[in-house]
Amino acid sequence: MIRGVKFVSVPVVDQDRALAFYTERLGFRVATDQPFDDKQRWIELAIPGAETGVVLFRMDEGQQPGGFMNMSLWTDDVRTTAKTLKERGVEFVAEPKKEEWGVSAIFKDSEGNRFVLSSR
Repeated sequence: MIRGVKFVSVPVVDQDRALAFYTERLGFRVATDQPFDDKQRWIELAIPGAETGVVLFRMDEGQQPGGFMNMSLWTDDVRTTAKTLKERGVEFVAEPKKEEWGVSAIFKDSEGNRFVLSSR
């Protein structure tokens, strides 16, 4: 049976710029960085303490960089995490806000992709 999500792909234009953003600003670590084909590398990142990985991939077709991502990232404390990420230069397009179901905020990565950061 299915046991979980192995990774999600995030569309990027510049793999080096995205790699720096995700490792230096978000604190992800490199699990794999190797040639994929003549145009790009397979860059798979690990999120400390999580089982699901993130792949930074140039997409020729399908979802393109700069849109709202169909995934959310969670943290124990949205406000504190948002503050830390802002100090690292991450741009938030929606500040932490209390909802009926918890707290959420929205930030952008180096490629303009927007992500929800929320409480579990």
